[in-house]
Amino acid sequence: MSPTPARLAWLDALRGPAALAVTLHHAGWSFVPGLWAVVDGRIDVGTWGVFVFFLVSGYIIPASLERRGDLRAFWTGRAFRLLPLLLAAFGLVLVLTWVGALPPPGLADRPPPLVAFGNLAMLQELLNLPALINVTWTLSYEMAFYLMCVGLFAVRSEQRSAVIATGLAVAAVPLGLLLPRATIGGRADLAAALLGLAVMAAVAATVLGRDRVRMVAAVGGGLLGVALVVLGSRGGTWQGVIILATMFAGTAVYRAEQGTIPWRHAFLAVAAVLACGLPAKDDPGWAPALLLAFAAFAAAFALRGREFPRPLPQLGVISFSLYLLHPILLHVVPNLALFYAVLIPLSVVTYVLIEAPGRRIGGRLIRRTAG
Repeated sequence: MSPTPARLAWLDALRGPAALAVTLHHAGWSFVPGLWAVVDGRIDVGTWGVFVFFLVSGYIIPASLERRGDLRAFWTGRAFRLLPLLLAAFGLVLVLTWVGALPPPGLADRPPPLVAFGNLAMLQELLNLPALINVTWTLSYEMAFYLMCVGLFAVRSEQRSAVIATGLAVAAVPLGLLLPRATIGGRADLAAALLGLAVMAAVAATVLGRDRVRMVAAVGGGLLGVALVVLGSRGGTWQGVIILATMFAGTAVYRAEQGTIPWRHAFLAVAAVLACGLPAKDDPGWAPALLLAFAAFAAAFALRGREFPRPLPQLGVISFSLYLLHPILLHVVPNLALFYAVLIPLSVVTYVLIEAPGRRIGGRLIRRTAG
C-alpha cells in the first residue's frame, strides 16, 4: 500500500476507525443483535463513523480542488478514485445475487437502467432509487458536496465555508420542520431520470466546456446539489442539510488552519452545526454519536503533527474498500470473527488491485490533459 504523506496521516488515522465503526455497526446487528441493541441505544456507532467521514471530506475535498486549480482535473480525480471499486463491487453484487448468495436488491418496482444509472452517478439516495449496496447512501451526499464546492470555486466564493456551514445549519431546522420527508418520492421515475441527467450534464459541461459555459454549468450543478439534498433526503431534510453543514464545517477548519478565515468563524460554524444538528433525529444514539464524531475530529486535528500508531493510517488507506465491501460480506460469512478475518485481507487486495491502479491511471490522465 502506498504511504500517506505525513502531513495528512491524521486523516487516514481517522478514516480507519471510522470505517471499522460502520462495519461493526452492521456486523453487530447481523451477528449479535441482542447485545448490539443495547450499544446502539446509547451511541449509534455507525452514525459516528459516517460523520467522521463527512468531516474528513469537508476538510480535504476543497483542499484537493484548490491544489489542482482545475475543475476538469478535480472531476477526473474523483471519478478514478471512486468508480473503479464501485463498479467492481456492483459487479460482485450482481454475480452473488445471480447465484443466490445475496437477496435481490429490490429492483423489481423500478426500471433497472434507471437504478443502474442512479447508483453509478452516486445519486440514488437523493433520487429515491434502490441502492445496490446499502452504505452507498453517503456517497450521494458526498456528490452533492462536490457539486457545491465546484460551484463555489467557479465563482471564487470558496472562502465562505464558515458562513455556508452556519447558514445551512440554521436553515436545516425550519426546512426540516416544513419538509420532514423527501418530496422526490414514490415512483417518480421521470423526475429521477431528468434530475440525474441534469446533474451529469452539469458535470460534463464543467469538464468539457470552456470559460462561461463551464462557470454556468458549475454553478448550476451546485444549485442542483443543494436542491437534491433539500428535496430528496430520505432521512428527512433536517438530517440531510445537517450532513452538508457538517462537511462545510470541516472545510471551515481547513480554512482557519490555512489562515484564510479567523478561527472564531470556524468555531462558530462548528457550534452552529452541533446546536442545530443534535436534535435532528429522535434517536437516543444520534446526539452522542454526533458529539463524539466532532470530538474525534478535533482530537486528531490537534495531534496532526504527531506520529499515529501505524495500523490506524494503514486502515485508513483501505477504508473505502472496508466500507464498500463489508455489507456484501455480511451475507456470505457465518460469524463475526470470520467476517473480520476475511474483510481486512480482502480490502487490502482490492486496494492494491483496483483502487491504487485506478488512482494511478487518473493521475496520468490528469497530467496528460494538463500538459
